[in-house]
Amino acid sequence: QVQLVESGGGLVQPGGSLRLSCAASGFSFSSYAMNWYRQAPGKERELVARITSVGGSTVYADSVKGRFTISRDNFKNTVYLQMNSLKPEDTAVYYCNARWSVRNHWGQGTQVTVSI
Repeated sequence: QVQLVESGGGLVQPGGSLRLSCAASGFSFSSYAMNWYRQAPGKERELVARITSVGGSTVYADSVKGRFTISRDNFKNTVYLQMNSLKPEDTAVYYCNARWSVRNHWGQGTQVTVSI
């Protein structure tokens, strides 16, 4: 059974930090590129960050570049998103995604709210 389980979301003040985790099981994690997406109310889902299967290449949305860092631990089957200098515009549901060829798996999402 393929599963992606996000954790680490919550409420944080502007300028604060959060670290999201995504624990994977049921597939060959080390063969997949991993992605973080987010969707805010009334907006389209957008790609936040991407990391290759080995971890040698990353891609970030312009809106988070320099503030967010994606990483992975293939021994723990886990991908992370370190979020620093958070802004209210970062408020969204964050989704973990695994992709390899025609295979595409999604987590259920975790809520991140940035507010005073």
